[in-house]
Amino acid sequence: MTLTLTQTAAEAVKQIVARVPQAEDGGVRIRDTGAPSGFELSVAPDPEPQDTVVVTDGARVFLDETAAASLDDRVLDAELSQDGSVRFALGTQA
Repeated sequence: MTLTLTQTAAEAVKQIVARVPQAEDGGVRIRDTGAPSGFELSVAPDPEPQDTVVVTDGARVFLDETAAASLDDRVLDAELSQDGSVRFALGTQA
């Protein structure tokens, strides 16, 4: 199995990537920092060679090797605020 995205998370990823002109065909990269905070999200034009690529409705998420293992059975969800900000949350797959 691999990380799955909810519809809301897929929309949020597409919106975030669309805001970065040099990454219009890219995605959101999730890196496991190993720190208590857990994961770092950034917009990337392309996946790194070892990344796992998850595609949902055209939204692309790139997972580094450690994040791919950590998020293997998780669901990425998102909350879109009225002001355009996004908050991501991880859940467990049913």
